[in-house]
Amino acid sequence: MQRKFAILRALKIKGLYAITPETINTDELVDKTRQALEGGVQAVQYRNKSADRYLQRSQATLLLQLCKQHHIPLIINDYIDLALEIDADGLHVGRDDGDIADARKHLGSHKILGASCYNDLDLALHAERQGANYVAFGAFFPSITKSNTVPVSIDLVQHARKQIKISIVGIGGIQLHNASPVIQSGCDAIAVCSDLFANGQTKAKAAQFAQLFPKMI
Repeated sequence: MQRKFAILRALKIKGLYAITPETINTDELVDKTRQALEGGVQAVQYRNKSADRYLQRSQATLLLQLCKQHHIPLIINDYIDLALEIDADGLHVGRDDGDIADARKHLGSHKILGASCYNDLDLALHAERQGANYVAFGAFFPSITKSNTVPVSIDLVQHARKQIKISIVGIGGIQLHNASPVIQSGCDAIAVCSDLFANGQTKAKAAQFAQLFPKMI
């Protein structure tokens, strides 16, 4: 029951949103994710586009078990079949990853659905109408994880905040030293990969990011 209530609260994404690094080293992936959760991460997205389906399923299943222990949702990037197969807590889709309304139909109303909206407010408004729980704008800064990003300004988020009722997530090159303006612009959450997982001090870094947000209720 506690797990159920935690997921229902998480339908509105807030705080530090960890995006896992792509790696074939499952033990390392699980250990780093555990540290992130212990440091205060409020949601985890499993993203591994280079792995084969066997490894994806294995890694995602282990991360889901870990997230359950911490009462934090695990969201699968892109692969709705994988999300449904392991009964993950949600799905994140990009512009070319399928129809949002169709994804919502397959996931049901009790799962988290997020959508990348880049620098396109109209796309975000459409995603909200189609059943998304959150929209992600980015990249705010140059990203190590993705090279084909589009720039996003603080002004866009401030404008979107006046029109969008669901959660807004900031993404793209966000680090501890530049995260505050993104949060203050109106983002409910920030999605972080490289600066969270690459320094060998994931738990401490997660705690520092978490402190940038108001106390979670």
